[in-house]
Amino acid sequence: MAAKHTVFRVNKQGRVERVNRTLQDRLVKELRLDDVCDIQAGNVFLPEFLVRFNEKFSVRAAKPDNLHRRLSLTPERLSDILCHREQLHVGQQLTLAYDRKQIILERSAVSEELRGQYVDLYDFADGRLEVRWKGQVLPYRVFRKDQRVSHAAIIENKRLGHALALIKVQQDVKYAPKVQTNSEKSGYKKRGRRVYGPEYNVNLPPAKNGGGNAGLTESAEDGR
Repeated sequence: MAAKHTVFRVNKQGRVERVNRTLQDRLVKELRLDDVCDIQAGNVFLPEFLVRFNEKFSVRAAKPDNLHRRLSLTPERLSDILCHREQLHVGQQLTLAYDRKQIILERSAVSEELRGQYVDLYDFADGRLEVRWKGQVLPYRVFRKDQRVSHAAIIENKRLGHALALIKVQQDVKYAPKVQTNSEKSGYKKRGRRVYGPEYNVNLPPAKNGGGNAGLTESAEDGR
């Protein structure tokens, strides 16, 4: 198997195989010496190469007897041992977070008592997930956090699509953030420009002592 794998991926010849220092780099040179340049020719060359390779490097076992012990575990128990297992916290809404998925426990007499507790999650090699509490399997449903529904999957009606686009534009305008300038923050209001000319008249409030205000009025009139 290692030799066949190397034929398809010659550019990875520096990778260490199980038969280190024997097959490593040897097969590449043998292929070059036999002018093997494509996959078909390499597959034809492999059987003869493997026979010569095994005759040169194979080592017979000191005891030919099979010393493997028979497995005494049930398939279900073996699956539990070989799966990935984690302890997850149950929220107040009976939810768990795992691998970008939100797991929601079905409400029951058992699950209602698990708020704030930790349960065991079993992630099997075939993709199955199981949530257990003290060995008891709990029913659940899954909500994927990264799931998205495309626009084409929702509608195919052009009129409805136009309506949704119009609603989106209205929402963007309505909820657009308002950025205030420094003048608006301080309450500054722009005033009109004052023009001074021949017809300009200074309107001052009457003075307490009748002398000062009269002098200013007369000066303004003289300035005309």
